[in-house]
Amino acid sequence: MDDKIGFDHHRALRKAFDTPWPGPGEADITLEKGAISLCVASQDGARITSLQAYGYELLRQWHGERRAFQYGCFPMVPWVGRLGFGILNFKGNDYALPVNKPPHALHGMACYTPWDVVACSAHSVTMRMILAEPWPWRGSVTQKIDVTDEEVCLRLEIHSSEESFPASAGWHPWFARDIGEEGSLPLNVHFDADWQEQAGEDELPTGLRASVRPGPWDDCFGFDEALQACLEWPGKIRLEMTSNGKSMVIFDKQSDATCVNAMTQAPNAINISPDVVTVQTPLIIETRWKITPLS
Repeated sequence: MDDKIGFDHHRALRKAFDTPWPGPGEADITLEKGAISLCVASQDGARITSLQAYGYELLRQWHGERRAFQYGCFPMVPWVGRLGFGILNFKGNDYALPVNKPPHALHGMACYTPWDVVACSAHSVTMRMILAEPWPWRGSVTQKIDVTDEEVCLRLEIHSSEESFPASAGWHPWFARDIGEEGSLPLNVHFDADWQEQAGEDELPTGLRASVRPGPWDDCFGFDEALQACLEWPGKIRLEMTSNGKSMVIFDKQSDATCVNAMTQAPNAINISPDVVTVQTPLIIETRWKITPLS
């Protein structure tokens, strides 16, 4: 997208989740190995704009009615999901962050911050984002994406340049509900979480845990051990998602896509039990998506 238009839209996105969005422009990175290929737009939030496996497109695509947070797969850093009322509290101090989905600040800064390509090959790319205003602390984020014959491997690292600060990280993929020919069976998601986060009327987790309830969901789930989920398009593709993160949000209330988000912790948990980044200890999360054909 044009630099001036891109700047204006990125600036507007800080203020409004529903700001009109010009789309990813031309993806500048393509990774391919065997039957798996993906495209990445580094200047569109380091977003995976396309993930094709065995002839099927697995991610919801952008079109003119999509907003910035509504297609592909983008990283959520340095917080995930809803940050309550746009306030981050750390060591007794309150820090205001842009309330772009009133009354909350949504999905971090990746979609409105430029990313630089640090290294790129046929099967791997590493991108870097500088943490700056409106984030109160100096630091950086790297995202590495690797493609193998049967997996997509994603890794996020959040680093501090000076002071310690709280952080959360994860990904927000929009998996297409239907792939292939019209009338085919839609996506099923299977998982065995240890608990479901109880949500309050303000849509934020209360910190209380409940038994997993049937969907549809816009909910966060927790795992005592590593996260595991299985996405299956019957007769076509199975995607086995694993992560060292122990929280997962599922959003399946739209007719054409389902989000399965691997995260370091629940939304707004950064205000309750934060992971703290120091110069010596970055926050690191990885997820692997093993993709196999079913036909």
